[in-house]
Amino acid sequence: MKSARPFFCLVLLVSIVSVCHAQVAERVVDIPTRPGVVQRIVCLTPSQPRAAVILFAGSHGGLQISPQGIFIWGKGNFLVRSRQLFADQGLAVAVVDSPSDRQRPPYLTGFRQTPEHVADIRAVIAWLREQTKVPVWLVGTSRGTESAAFIATRLAGQEGPDGIVLTSTILADGGGRAVPDMDLGKLTIPVLVVHHEQDGCGLCQFRDMARLMDKLGTVPRKELLTFKGGLDYGNSCEAFAHHGFNGLEREAVGRIARWILSE
Repeated sequence: MKSARPFFCLVLLVSIVSVCHAQVAERVVDIPTRPGVVQRIVCLTPSQPRAAVILFAGSHGGLQISPQGIFIWGKGNFLVRSRQLFADQGLAVAVVDSPSDRQRPPYLTGFRQTPEHVADIRAVIAWLREQTKVPVWLVGTSRGTESAAFIATRLAGQEGPDGIVLTSTILADGGGRAVPDMDLGKLTIPVLVVHHEQDGCGLCQFRDMARLMDKLGTVPRKELLTFKGGLDYGNSCEAFAHHGFNGLEREAVGRIARWILSE
């Protein structure tokens, strides 16, 4: 009679792998912010998180999250589609929608650098910090970097984030204020910049990166992580081009998480 040990070991190995990659449950939370306004988030909280991240999608940012946690828009966005990868790294995750008074076009367009947006995210930071008891970071991608950077220049101490991560940063913007044009000298927290060297978006050209890094000269800790390769499909400013780290999601999230947790 043949031994069953190899089959048993295989089943055990598959079970261990399944447990290690089990998805963290998602829940929808509506956080009161300004009078009559709530900020909806999709929250993922692994057991014993070591840090927390608030994720800002790009473009108009109107994810239109349903009460059941369905994303009407933005499911393919780099940060949105990678939210489970952040949770796999032991990070609590909050994916932010546009607030309840911005649930129609233009959503967050023209709103990201306003006192009202700051007030909404101040409430999210406070809620997440109370729930998790861990450091809270802001992570933005593309237009979401305008949210993360601006809010960090306006909130400090217990009200503000413990650090920010800027991925596919808006480096030039003829129609508004790009991230390097903000008051980055006010930042007193760590800043990680993550960029694809082949990013084809005209607002995020890698050749313009030096200006941003120079403006971050006074922060206590900063680093530029760069990527090459991966997949490149469609519009150069969209989520499945190099702009969205297509094909590099797991590596990018892993390096971001290690940097955050090394703080």
